[in-house]
Amino acid sequence: MPERPSARAALALVTDDFTELRYPAGRSRADGPLTWQGYDASRARAAERTGEEESVVCGTAHVEGTPAVLIAFEFGFLGGSLGERTGDRLEAAYTHARAHRLPVVALIATGGSRMQEGMVALTQLQRVARQSALTREAGLPQLAVVRDPTTGGGWATLGAGADVILALPGAQVGFAGSRVRPADADPAAYTAEAQVAAGAADAVVAPQELRPVLGRWLQLLTAPSSAPAPPPRPLGATGLPASGWEAVLRARAPRRPRARSYLDAYFTERVAISGDRCGGTDEGMLCGFGVHEGRTVAYAAQTGTATRPAGYRTAARLIRLADRLGIPVLTLVDTPGAANDAEAERQGAGAAIADVFGAVASARTPVTTLVIGEGGSGGALALAAPGSTWATPDSYFSVIAPELAAAILKRPPEEVESTAGQLRVRPQDLADLGVARTSEQLFPGAGDRHP
Repeated sequence: MPERPSARAALALVTDDFTELRYPAGRSRADGPLTWQGYDASRARAAERTGEEESVVCGTAHVEGTPAVLIAFEFGFLGGSLGERTGDRLEAAYTHARAHRLPVVALIATGGSRMQEGMVALTQLQRVARQSALTREAGLPQLAVVRDPTTGGGWATLGAGADVILALPGAQVGFAGSRVRPADADPAAYTAEAQVAAGAADAVVAPQELRPVLGRWLQLLTAPSSAPAPPPRPLGATGLPASGWEAVLRARAPRRPRARSYLDAYFTERVAISGDRCGGTDEGMLCGFGVHEGRTVAYAAQTGTATRPAGYRTAARLIRLADRLGIPVLTLVDTPGAANDAEAERQGAGAAIADVFGAVASARTPVTTLVIGEGGSGGALALAAPGSTWATPDSYFSVIAPELAAAILKRPPEEVESTAGQLRVRPQDLADLGVARTSEQLFPGAGDRHP
């Protein structure tokens, strides 16, 4: 097996100006808190082999121009394990970050808590969790780069608890380390790629791309703004629909512009978060942060499919993160409705939708919504900002799809079109009802007519 990069090599990968922090004086107890015979000798050998005095190196640096506190684990020092003195250093790093209003970046490579310190080592995870919580309350972003390996309590605190999680290709990542997991466990499940696929991490990033990617994330997440995100310019049909059924047909047209087209036109650059941190992803919900007219704006965008529970949970995660960092949010509504199959129910569809309703309702940062296609019932309304929702000329919003409304009312199929009119689903109807504004009011005559 090739030698794993050291903590300082990991730091050099992302910055050129690292300045190490002054650490608290370490406790001097022979062989540690358990008087574990030979522990001092093991630490001395680890120090001689790595040139480090502990399993973490902490300091400040600029990553592509953005100042941050960096924490790098030295796996060569007792497997990057967390002990009492590790906790001292981590606490000092987080405290420094809050005092100087700096984001925290953890470059993790650890096997977990240090056996030679027993429960004293394990309780360092509580210290780390508290420091992370205090930093979160202070409105400062926390990013993790999971290296090989990232297991045990280090993954369950510094790693999985970060706002954005990037992973190096092929890294072993999971709560259970290789020596403690079941003998028949699939090793592929404990990889960076598997964690991204399961929604537990955001992206796999190649080492040579790590510095610019990390720098872009830091730049975006450290640029708060109190002004609302302006609604995007409509890209599709010009002129408002004459009837409710015409509005429905426009919204369902295969060639109508979708979320990716709107995001490409709105942002000069953007980065995506992925996954609900509960084991799921949904390609029908695009979430992330981008630059619009020089400002950072967060986005959660439906892509025209039935939204899965994982999609709602990812959107809620995005909105809460943006709210904590003081970044305005743009939501794009486009779904025939929430996924309603049995698997969606087993995955907690109702709770996931409620989570988004709650995130939007409690957000202190401004949320702007543009309905760009189908607005299907509560599965669409969850993303809509009360008092700040706009609708394009090729969109509609309805309490229920016209076909379903007709079925519930026991009307024949030929009355579906008239039912659409009665539901008042057109953009101008929504404006009359006071639930949305038409984008025509903001951008008269915008867009190109499509078939």
